[in-house]
Amino acid sequence: MSIRALWVVSHEKGESGKVRFSRRFPTVELRAKSLAGTQYVAVPEDRVIPKLLLTELGLVDADKPYVEVRDDCARQHRSPAVELRLDGPGRRTLWPLLTVTQGALILACLPLVEAPPEPRPPLPSLASVSQGLALLSGLQDFLCGPGAKPEPDVLASRLAALPSVLLQVCPLGRPLDTPPPAGSVPAAVAPSPGGAQKQPAWKAGVHRGRAVVSVALTEKVRSMQYSKSSQQDIWDVYGMVMCKDILVHPCVTSLDASILTACSVDENDSSAFSGPYKFPFSPPLELFRLCSYTSQVPVPPILGSYQLKAEENHLKVNVVLKLHESVKNSFEYCEAHIPFFNQNLMGSVEVKVSSGQLEVSKEKNLLVWVLGQKFPKSREATLEGTVHFSGTVAGPTDPLCTGLTAYIKLYFRVPDLTLSGCCVDQHSVQVYSSAKPRIVTTRELVSSEYYIWNSTGEAPVSSGLMVL
Repeated sequence: MSIRALWVVSHEKGESGKVRFSRRFPTVELRAKSLAGTQYVAVPEDRVIPKLLLTELGLVDADKPYVEVRDDCARQHRSPAVELRLDGPGRRTLWPLLTVTQGALILACLPLVEAPPEPRPPLPSLASVSQGLALLSGLQDFLCGPGAKPEPDVLASRLAALPSVLLQVCPLGRPLDTPPPAGSVPAAVAPSPGGAQKQPAWKAGVHRGRAVVSVALTEKVRSMQYSKSSQQDIWDVYGMVMCKDILVHPCVTSLDASILTACSVDENDSSAFSGPYKFPFSPPLELFRLCSYTSQVPVPPILGSYQLKAEENHLKVNVVLKLHESVKNSFEYCEAHIPFFNQNLMGSVEVKVSSGQLEVSKEKNLLVWVLGQKFPKSREATLEGTVHFSGTVAGPTDPLCTGLTAYIKLYFRVPDLTLSGCCVDQHSVQVYSSAKPRIVTTRELVSSEYYIWNSTGEAPVSSGLMVL
């Protein structure tokens, strides 16, 4: 799955048809020639591409003569893939040329089709088309950002950074990942004070300083709490080991047989998951997921109780949150979001909290309880008060949250902690290289889909098994 060529073309008035950026990948073009044989069609020069592209997309100047095959209103361009009809003997075509239009910019790329040109394969069957569209979408976000039209100087700086960005996200014409968000150039490709540095085509980024191997373990906990005897609370933990290594070429070598054995035993037998497990591998250049796991823990890290009572034009709110004694009382952040759906917009809010601070978003009918980085010494925090709905404008709606069906959603991150006890032993990470890298291991606990439902109202309950 590779890209033969890439273009950024402007169709803004005054510079319509100007190529703002182009990149060709000769190694991919050699493969295209080898695959197509006598049916090979070469990519034309950059000066030819804009005219053909604008013609196919119908983005031509108004003073040009009417041509039925191009300008008929019955001919609507619906597909992101166009066919470029080339001049010359045989009237050959280039297909599929993928395009994305954003404001006055057209982003286009020609993916490598690893199939015979005739008969032409359907677009959905070509993996390179999906990957090419994902690449164009990422480049669109990088160049244009959240606005439809960035400032000229901003666009110029991002276009200047595009060659370095492509080295990271599409080395040798093989898309790896989408570009970074608009306005941010990765440190690996940012220009250095010493000027331009000659960089080999096979190396996706320039690394300075001591080699570093970074292994991060992220464990996510999700929970459904009802505070009802008739409904059982649900919680589980699932985690990921993410690795980033800038040293070697990707090549997974083997998998510990004990892991396969552990995955085949009964799910209630936790003895098979005691570990430790070893993973011999040669990582790729980009961030990747080494492994995933699930685990059961006796209690959720934060137990909550939510009571909501309706009275005329207002709701009485009572929330209690308790941090379990086994969880370290040190958060990177901890927030409780309390939305109110299917109500008029908020009026006055008379709510007090025992810890942290309360933020009110009346246009969203939302209370945000910012607990900060620590619970009180008692490990318990409360919120209580009254919320009035005196506005005449309807607020946000949710078909699920009718009547007293309501929830609180918790967002938190605890560094240097996992509920399952899973960790990466820093001293057991072995790197077989002439370099002596610095080993960095981290772990964290993060909330995911962590809900506390109002105990005085109905709450949705899934009767089926949860698939992880």
